[in-house]
This record gives sequence, C-alpha cells and structure tokens, in this order.
Amino acid sequence: MRSTRIGFVTISDRASRGEYEDIGGPAMQAWFTRVLIGPWVAMARVIPDEQPLIEETLIELSDIAGCSLIVTTGGTGPALRDVTPEATEAVCEKMLPGFGELMRTASLKFVPTAILSRQTAGVRGKTLILNLPGKPSAIDDCLNAVFPAIPYCIDLIEGAYLQSNPDRCKSFRPAHAQKINV
Repeated sequence: MRSTRIGFVTISDRASRGEYEDIGGPAMQAWFTRVLIGPWVAMARVIPDEQPLIEETLIELSDIAGCSLIVTTGGTGPALRDVTPEATEAVCEKMLPGFGELMRTASLKFVPTAILSRQTAGVRGKTLILNLPGKPSAIDDCLNAVFPAIPYCIDLIEGAYLQSNPDRCKSFRPAHAQKINV
C-alpha cells in the first residue's frame, strides 16, 4: 500500500529566514498524526509570503510530488503581504468556499477577529488545497471543524483514501460511498 502524501506549507517571511520558529507547520503535522490512521508521508515546506513562490510550491506538491492534500498556514489575513488565498485561487480549477466559511464560523466562537481571516480551499487536479490560520490552537479548531468532509472530498477528486481515528475526529462518507476504495 502506497503512503498518502500530504503537503504542509508554512508561509512566513520571518520563519523562512530563520528569524522566527515555525510553529504552524509542526502543529498541522501533529494534528494529522493524532487523527489519521494508515500510512502517510509529510512533505513540508517553509516559504516566504511571495505569491509566485506560493503558487510554484502548491503546483510542485500537487503535480510533481503527488500530494492528495495540501494544507497551508499563514498569509490569510488582510495585511499587505498576506497573499496565500490569492495564490491558492490562482492554481486551483475549482474553489470550495464552504471550507473557509466553516473555519471562520468555528473560529468566531473563540475570537472576534476571525472575520478578518480569508481562509479558503480549492481543488487542483486530484489535490485538495486548504488554507489554515497561523496560530496552532486555531489550526486545531479549524481542522476539527472541516476535516469530517475532507476524506470524502478527496474521494470525489480521485485522490488517496484517507481514514481517521473516529475517537479523534470522525470523517463522513455517505452510505453509498462507504465501500469505495476500501
């Protein structure tokens, strides 16, 4: 059985220069380590807030590395250098705005500034790309909210079959889809 490849991209000028410790990337990987069952491989990158480089990295992880899922952290706010959603939209064939809507709704339970977040998600080929916030606790909150739909979304785009530990985060597949790829 081939391991599912998951891309983890931290987008931060300071972290990419080594001036700031990357805490978002490890937080994303830790969440997936707790939740996923079955073999998977992390393909991690730390890059600056440069739209062409973000686009290039997302394309490389999707088209060359063959990641079925790419999660990013950072660059989703309203600051001038925050361009992660624009880069994601530029490389995706289909946008899935429901992911961003649900992440903002979940985050609003904790902080009123969640309305400033521009997280989004989209599909590039057989890859789901998901933009997450930068704070580890917000990463957990957002993944807990949206992950139940992620495995079935990846099924629909013919990506790798993801399974989660239902005691950690239960994923949802319609009854007719339960036997697909098992």
